[in-house]
Amino acid sequence: MNVKSAFLNGLLEEEIYIEQLVGYKVKGHEDKVLKLNKALYGLKQAPKAWYNHIDNYFLKNGFVKCLHEYAIYIKIKRSADTLIVCLHVND
Repeated sequence: MNVKSAFLNGLLEEEIYIEQLVGYKVKGHEDKVLKLNKALYGLKQAPKAWYNHIDNYFLKNGFVKCLHEYAIYIKIKRSADTLIVCLHVND
């Protein structure tokens, strides 16, 4: 996964609006705001949105979340094939 753009893929659970950016304001509509469709890097909700996205991915692909540590996912294919992933989302 491209970690540099990970936050750009996070879908938001709530509606968030931002003011138009300086230099990108639409003439005649300067008083309008923009509705975000995806989390932006630096947004307070971005780490949670990204974590929910990757959590759903792991669970859909056969991983099991560790009962004692929420950031660890385990996938066992055969007794000799075990994959352990530790996930840390830093804002």
